[in-house]
Amino acid sequence: MISLRGLSRTFVTPAGRFDAIRGVDLDVHDGEFVAIVGRSGSGKTTLMNLIAGLDRPTAGSVTVAGRGLHELGHDQLASWRGRNVGIVFQFFQLLPTLSVAENVMLAMDLAGGVPARERPARTASLLERVGIAEQAEKLPAMLSGGQQQRVAIARALANDPPLLLADEPTGNLDSATSADIFALFGSLARQGRTVVVVTHEREATTGVSRTVALADGALA
Repeated sequence: MISLRGLSRTFVTPAGRFDAIRGVDLDVHDGEFVAIVGRSGSGKTTLMNLIAGLDRPTAGSVTVAGRGLHELGHDQLASWRGRNVGIVFQFFQLLPTLSVAENVMLAMDLAGGVPARERPARTASLLERVGIAEQAEKLPAMLSGGQQQRVAIARALANDPPLLLADEPTGNLDSATSADIFALFGSLARQGRTVVVVTHEREATTGVSRTVALADGALA
């Protein structure tokens, strides 16, 4: 599903050159549940952004679902991402003025891959799948952090992507809720979806099939 070869990302700042990712080689196979762990500043989010096509490497290659991301222009990349990658963020990124159901359905509206007549039923099914169907008409602010993260996961699954990426998805959650979220990711992987989570909480990575350590931008 994911193949990284010689992957590097360098930023030029007023303080000088900063190598955020340095020569990473990594393969992630279909249906794996992989945790990339490392301290803050180790390059985890930069690596996630490169895999998602949200950033471009300085050197090396990123191949996801058989497609070399370097081959795609900006618009092509956005279209490819909408069909192939679901992203879960630490701070949920839900639109506060839309209901839970509307937040999930918006992802389908933007990608256009799900026929309009099927979107309400798919939204209801996804919310049931992540265990918050009864919250469908509420605004995000009325939900707990764990419930909001479940909405974010449902939204990430809206267009049935083969790859789910999660950036510090339990960083704002208590330990019990974190365990529930990781259990949900595990169930998605067992159903055949590839799940990659980046986290600094090594102790929270129960149920993953593999852990990859990152330190100072390189695999440890």
